Amino acid sequence: MDFALGGLAACGACLLTNPLEVVKTRMQLQGELQPRAGARPYRHVLQALAAIARADGATALQRGLAPALLYQLAMNGLRLGIYGLAESAGCTRHPDGHLSLPRCAIAAALAGVLGAVAGSPLYLVKTHIQAQSAAEIAVGHQHQHQGMVQALRQIWRAQGVAGLWRGAGSAVPRVAVGSATQLSTFSSAKDIVDQLAVFPAGGWQVALAAGMSSSVAVAVAMTPFDVVSTRLYNQPVGPRGQGLLYRGVADCFASTVRAEGILGLYKGLGACYFRMGPHTVLSLLFWDQLRRLWACYGQR
Repeated sequence: MDFALGGLAACGACLLTNPLEVVKTRMQLQGELQPRAGARPYRHVLQALAAIARADGATALQRGLAPALLYQLAMNGLRLGIYGLAESAGCTRHPDGHLSLPRCAIAAALAGVLGAVAGSPLYLVKTHIQAQSAAEIAVGHQHQHQGMVQALRQIWRAQGVAGLWRGAGSAVPRVAVGSATQLSTFSSAKDIVDQLAVFPAGGWQVALAAGMSSSVAVAVAMTPFDVVSTRLYNQPVGPRGQGLLYRGVADCFASTVRAEGILGLYKGLGACYFRMGPHTVLSLLFWDQLRRLWACYGQR
């Protein structure tokens, strides 16, 4: 049930935040390829939402929803499930019962790595589909997939099983950093809010306040890794499955900084927060409350 509750909570958040994921993906790809580098079809979050709805139709704001939901189920089901088990086993606390931030961070990072590897093929397809758009607002490489199943089949036929995990090398540090930051700050913020006794003990307000604190830290820590990950997943590949724009994580970091400056790694930070913030708050709130409901009623 730990795994099911974690996946269900993340899927509930994804339904509400997927349009912001579409915007974030496109803003992170903007400026990557010439001659489009000078054009900026996406200037800020609200303008980007309007531009996508106008050029691609309102339904395009939920583009890639199917692989996004399955990715959340696989990645966060494992990540939150494993972390929940670590919490229940006392692995995130000192022997005296006090919370240990290093232990929280290690447990969260390890859980995140396993989740990232499991969900990588779905994240790959999600990124490809969300980047697809009408020519006038297109950014990054356009893969022209017809759907999730066709995309998975096409990648597997052209590049083999290894092609489905292309880009996983960038997903592991991205999710490890994000997971360690998110869950350690969430756990510590919950302890602080509980000690302040501002809200009823165990109430949803406690999880909401802790999730809001965690969301800021996650966006700042994760955005550079997220930009690199998006670009590595979306880049075109050669006949042997090699990336045609970047050789790997380090090369993508260096190329982005060289071409766009250090702020290039924070491209789409606003969109990143507007997506990660609500997603972090909602998924952690849903997860916390679902676990409490299961503890109260699930085993009767």
